[in-house]
Amino acid sequence: MGIEILKGDITKQHVDAIVNAANSSLLGGGGVDGAIHRAGGPAILAECQDLRRSHYGKGLPTGQAVATTAGRLDAHWVIHTVGPVYSPGEDRGELLASCYRESLAVADSLGADSIAFPAVSAGVYGWPAASAAAIAVAAVRAAETNVADIRFVLFNDEVYTAFERALG
Repeated sequence: MGIEILKGDITKQHVDAIVNAANSSLLGGGGVDGAIHRAGGPAILAECQDLRRSHYGKGLPTGQAVATTAGRLDAHWVIHTVGPVYSPGEDRGELLASCYRESLAVADSLGADSIAFPAVSAGVYGWPAASAAAIAVAAVRAAETNVADIRFVLFNDEVYTAFERALG
């Protein structure tokens, strides 16, 4: 398994699967979620709506993952995962780690060889960058996966630097 840290736009990655830091509704939102839905087009939203009608009527639970088409993205699939909102008074690190493990498990079930992750929960969900990076890198390193090419594609300098340090 190779792990790479990149700064840039996750929607521009040529990989088998792009991970979406989704909200539980699966119906799009801000940040990475909105960017993936905009770049991928209406096919992603249509499959997310089908998932809501069939399996996830109450939304995708935090820490779990599910795949849809990637639409117009240069990928085969989008793997949607819902990260926890950061809470200084409650340790939700296991839920955050689960996002990475479950995304890799879905990627394995699809036969994906390459995957691009954002920094789940490190944006509007308020997770401190250094902690988010340490949890993400540890979860990916510990995962039993057949995915050979794992990328963290990060949008801003603070998060990029935190992931570089975590990968160390």
